Amino acid sequence: MQRFETYLTENLPQVPSFHPVYEAALGDMLVAGGKRFRPMLLLNIVDVYEPMLYNSALPVALALEMFHTYSLIHDDLPAMDNADLRRGHQTLHKRYDEVTAILAGDALNSDAFYLIAKAPLRADVKIKLVELLARDGGSRGMVLGQAIDCYFENTPLTIDQVKELHKNKTAKLIAVSLQMGAVIVGLDTIVQQALYDFGIDLGLLFQIQDDIIDETQSEEEAGKTTGNDGDKNSFVNLLGLDATVAEADTLAKDLQRRFEDFDEKLQTALAPLMDKYLYRHQ
Repeated sequence: MQRFETYLTENLPQVPSFHPVYEAALGDMLVAGGKRFRPMLLLNIVDVYEPMLYNSALPVALALEMFHTYSLIHDDLPAMDNADLRRGHQTLHKRYDEVTAILAGDALNSDAFYLIAKAPLRADVKIKLVELLARDGGSRGMVLGQAIDCYFENTPLTIDQVKELHKNKTAKLIAVSLQMGAVIVGLDTIVQQALYDFGIDLGLLFQIQDDIIDETQSEEEAGKTTGNDGDKNSFVNLLGLDATVAEADTLAKDLQRRFEDFDEKLQTALAPLMDKYLYRHQ
């Protein structure tokens, strides 16, 4: 992933103006770190099937990271999680102010689609990529999940409702990262759907693991504000810590079984990520 990290560093938003902090704010959370999980999913698929397309896929991978970062900037705002720490750094509204954070998030959202539109890929492929990211990042996906999360913050939900919340808020953007990689290399729709479904459950596992981290790790260990889920519909609050860990184990084993059904190239693409993240709560 060093190629992606170099590409990101060399392609941060450049918007020179007389505004003293605007351009810096656009790049601050991008260079602050993060797992780069969504770009990795997309790029690993491209690399094993069509390595000649890797460089052409880099703008799309950066678009995913920009879109994800916009969502984090907004998620941390006082009106939502009111978090002080993200990726081991001050959140943007703390470093600058709330207006700057809102506008930086807005800009990264739009810039993500601009990057896809300008990528050196076929026009029909780019149209499909824009469609998929808009579908799962917008009103039918991530934004819906965030709306449910905020509206029902002090209202207990059922476990099925919580899964639906996090399927939208977290899992769909992970799933669509896999699908977008499959679209770039031209995998058939059956494989695309299998990857998408796999990504939904992988994203759900990520959220369960995040709830475990929030419960068990300090801010220094996690690199972000923790202990912040007291009034939220988290898996730990609904099930308790032990049952949440058991839920994560069950889901991880099912994902491992489905991973083993993928063809050799897909296993090669996903193996490093599975090894690193599948059991990260243990």
